[in-house]
Amino acid sequence: MQIINSEIKKILCIKPRGIGDVVLSTIVLENLRAHFTNAKIDYLTEDFVKPSIDGIPLINKVLTMKKSECPFKVARRIRKEKYDLIFDLWSNPRSAQITFLSFTKYRVGFNYRGRGFAYNIKVDAGRGEHHSAEHNLELLKALGIKIISKNIYTFLDDKKNEWAEKFISDNFNNDKPVIGIIPSGGWESKRCDAEKWIEICKSLKREFDIQFIIIWGPGDELDAQLISNGLSGSSFLSPKTSISEMSALINNCSLIIANDSGPMHISAALGIPTLGLFGPTDPKKHGPYSDNSDYVIKSDLHCIICNKLTCPYNHECMKELPVEEVLIKVKKLLKSGTT
Repeated sequence: MQIINSEIKKILCIKPRGIGDVVLSTIVLENLRAHFTNAKIDYLTEDFVKPSIDGIPLINKVLTMKKSECPFKVARRIRKEKYDLIFDLWSNPRSAQITFLSFTKYRVGFNYRGRGFAYNIKVDAGRGEHHSAEHNLELLKALGIKIISKNIYTFLDDKKNEWAEKFISDNFNNDKPVIGIIPSGGWESKRCDAEKWIEICKSLKREFDIQFIIIWGPGDELDAQLISNGLSGSSFLSPKTSISEMSALINNCSLIIANDSGPMHISAALGIPTLGLFGPTDPKKHGPYSDNSDYVIKSDLHCIICNKLTCPYNHECMKELPVEEVLIKVKKLLKSGTT
């Protein structure tokens, strides 16, 4: 189907969840802006994700939906917006229904099994063939949109950043790097064990003159407290934060070490040197997406990259992470942050 660029005044990108996936999907923004120069670009996400992208200058407006909300109701709201073009960047059964019921003239999505009905521009691109950020670009390529940028974005609130800057300044020695430790993880299997975090941090402390802040979110309380207790006063436990406040704390760190998680991708989008700890997921497809980032994985383990939500063994992928490799990569990333 041929799209006439001058007809496109309003574009909607659908990517409901999670935080990391939505941040990675912003790779499309600069490319859409350059191709459809007169169009406004909106996003549709779930409510809890909105703060991670609302305020990005390339995005006109962020619409929200509830996880359990009826697709008919969501589509009705979308129809009122009178979009000319929709990119269903998620293309799951629910987002396909919403896209179809929007009755938008141009509907672009991945031609996954049982979902092709929703789109009049279907894209055959296998999942897992690219980094998950770049997978979003396949929908643009199908329209002949030139890929001029692979930048990803998140929103950083200026007032929250001022708060975080003061918080770091008040609680840390400004002459030493502050390393952010983030024990978050959407799956149990992706979460590095507290005991391993303690081992990693103690090894880093012996090697480098650094300070730690443990940044946590909902569900991380126990691990964060265990890590803090295990480091015996050589770390600082952050207060409870919103997504915007967490992003601001991340932005004021010298380096972030994190499990595969939304905060890890926020860190990369902010340009903070980022080291991801990986086990059940593939870092080549889901790793921190920036030039000053890296990952550590125990690649010789028989069950590595199992994609299981819970470990059927003894969580060896995390418990046996090579600490020496963490030290080597932290040294390299700290250096990249000072150049």
